Amino acid sequence: MSEVNIAKRKEKCENCTKQSLQVNEGSQLLLSACLSCDGCVSEEESLKISQQNLEEVERVLALNKKCDVSKHKVLVASVCPQSLPFFAVKFGLDITEAAHKLCGFLKSLGVHFVFDTTVAAGFSILESQKEFIQRYRRRHHDSHALPMFTSSCPGWIRYSERVLGSLVTPHICMAKSPQQIMGRLVKDYFSKQQKLSPEKVYHMVVAPCFDKKLEAVREEFYNILLESRDVDCVLTSGEIFYLMERRKVTVEELDSLPLDQVLGEAGDMALMRHKGRGSEGFLEHVFKHAAKELFGLDVYEITYKTLRNRDFQEVTLARDGETLLQFAAIYGFRNIQTLVHRMRKGRVPYQLVEVLSCPGGCLSGRGQAESESGGRVDKALVQQMEEAYSSLPVRLPELNPTLHTLYQDWLQGQDSSKANMQLHTQYGNQSQSHTNISVDSSW
Repeated sequence: MSEVNIAKRKEKCENCTKQSLQVNEGSQLLLSACLSCDGCVSEEESLKISQQNLEEVERVLALNKKCDVSKHKVLVASVCPQSLPFFAVKFGLDITEAAHKLCGFLKSLGVHFVFDTTVAAGFSILESQKEFIQRYRRRHHDSHALPMFTSSCPGWIRYSERVLGSLVTPHICMAKSPQQIMGRLVKDYFSKQQKLSPEKVYHMVVAPCFDKKLEAVREEFYNILLESRDVDCVLTSGEIFYLMERRKVTVEELDSLPLDQVLGEAGDMALMRHKGRGSEGFLEHVFKHAAKELFGLDVYEITYKTLRNRDFQEVTLARDGETLLQFAAIYGFRNIQTLVHRMRKGRVPYQLVEVLSCPGGCLSGRGQAESESGGRVDKALVQQMEEAYSSLPVRLPELNPTLHTLYQDWLQGQDSSKANMQLHTQYGNQSQSHTNISVDSSW
């Protein structure tokens, strides 16, 4: 989570259940900041999150160098595609070269395998597409079917469960986030391919966002019998870069190593991305899929209409003057508050909303986009990262052969019970109180 200097904050957030959270006048209120207080994070969660740091990873690496092989673990690092532009900018390289250097650094530490999580994001997108079609078709007899809210952002999920409750949680897509699908892919499929039990694999994720640490410690992502967590540790891009600086490692001296492939293919496969402005593009992929599946329309390019600001945009599918679909991308806490205000009044015109707690989306996650002076987003850095990210070629998840193979070899088919178990979860009301939300009611 973003670290908040509460003493300097002046504007009260009305959503905190236990203590006042203050923010600078004129600055954006971050959802991650709202969730940083002890009103939302229990002592047990705080302890688990405190163990997700560089020292914990270095402890595991140190154990691997000792003679007691019973304590040795295979280290797997999964890198989010939104983290790679950060390293590209910091290294002064293109994304592919930066990914190779990052892989070289992680393996120099003692990490055995380095993956990128695009394949997991592909699973999450495909499952979200399928769920949206199902929800749309039952919309007339299920009041909770629409709108559907995306589920990839842990800050948004936590806020929904802890503060908003039943107003929102039935509308949240049940597809797991890319991070947690990657967790199952590593701990279930990959570990079996390596003939390892899950607890012998230590899985760390490199992510742009502090809130991903909170997601990793959710109870449903922990196997009590095996004492194994799907994601053992989340480190932000900034934490990895700090480790490089602390060890005085220069980019020039690092080996350039290709990322590993989950299926074990040899050779360097080209990095790809999904559609979307610095995030995984759930809105665009679901929109195009729904247009084709529900109305037989091919949509090649999507035109965004900016409403309140750049972080509040909508897209519309129309035919013969009739609006068929209306989706929205809503980023940042203030825009989310406006969305919730309209939910309470029953005036949300959208069938799907892509919700992200960070203004600007995942590339602007505070684990990599915060200025060196702290407290604010480095806009110049974010712009450079957006340019780097957009340079990657786009591939539809439907056209990814790795996904087709894994659906069969790992999940026994797209509609199997195992696919449902491994790729989906549930979200519920965890709120202790239902405080009213103070919002700007104009829209």
